Amino acid sequence: MKIEAIKAALPTKKLTNDDILALIEEYSTPIFAGDLKTALSKINYFLRYSGSDIRYWLDKDEKPIDLVTRAFQEAITEANCDKDDIDLLVYTGIGRGFIEPAAGYHVAASLGLQHAECFDILDACMSWTRTLNIVHALLQSGRYKRALIVNAECNMHFGGPVFPSVFQLPNIEAMEWSFPAYTLGEAATATIVSYDPDREWEFHFKSRPDLADLCNVPLDGYEGYCTPSERIGLNGVNKFTSFGVELHANSYQESIKIFKLLKAPTDEIRAIFPHASSKREWDKVAEALGVKHLMWHIYPNYGNLVSASIPTGIASAIAAGKIQRGDRIAGLLGSAGMSFAAYSFIY
Repeated sequence: MKIEAIKAALPTKKLTNDDILALIEEYSTPIFAGDLKTALSKINYFLRYSGSDIRYWLDKDEKPIDLVTRAFQEAITEANCDKDDIDLLVYTGIGRGFIEPAAGYHVAASLGLQHAECFDILDACMSWTRTLNIVHALLQSGRYKRALIVNAECNMHFGGPVFPSVFQLPNIEAMEWSFPAYTLGEAATATIVSYDPDREWEFHFKSRPDLADLCNVPLDGYEGYCTPSERIGLNGVNKFTSFGVELHANSYQESIKIFKLLKAPTDEIRAIFPHASSKREWDKVAEALGVKHLMWHIYPNYGNLVSASIPTGIASAIAAGKIQRGDRIAGLLGSAGMSFAAYSFIY
């Protein structure tokens, strides 16, 4: 499978850590029980400790579909193909406007892809990587020749699963299951891939369903679809709840083990693209593996882009000249679920 093009589109509203702290203070002041200044000081410390600096959100005149369209137009231009050449569209990721039908149908209609089959894949921050693996198998089967993978991780709109509800801290204890919300940015990506028998891919996955309650956005009536857990829904139904410290603590050993399964020699890898959930925590993993010098981080400049993190990282590395055609690159991530993956391929 060949990546013919991979593009990312970012919104324009720039927020620094100080902007995030100001929003938390604004929305928490009316309800916070305790010393809010101490809570803000701790959040400030942990943001900087993780490597966070900047993230971008949609401005008032921007929409997720605008970002998708921009990323797609850049991708199809670079791939030098026509819309009718794309016979499969997969929409992936958490950010979406529809439960029914699959978001891919609305995206295909907006992009003018009238001949592409459509469906969605949802697997939290693993979504884009999981989709690559599935599309790789479909292309190998001969059923499709060229596929478009798109996501629009725009989850910070007012009244959504994160903002402002998770910025309304009731007490200092709520930081434990709310802090990851303060690292989130927004982006859309478009990846065009085609069948290529000369480009082999290597994927390794592991699931840890025993950790499923560490990061959730539960829907109405969720209680009937799972084993009860006091961790789920602490910020409310349809709201983001995430135990970031425990997620990374479990990711550390699992990520080391799964990366070691890769057959590709480390000295052949040009760059490794981690999930953008924390620069410091992924550098700890990289140090244990002896590959810190290969890590390409976007977290400081864009924040956690959910399932758009790795494709945005790859797109930015290409634009910066860090990787070129023929280079071997790798992806490494842990995701809510929990799930873990390591993969390698020739760009």
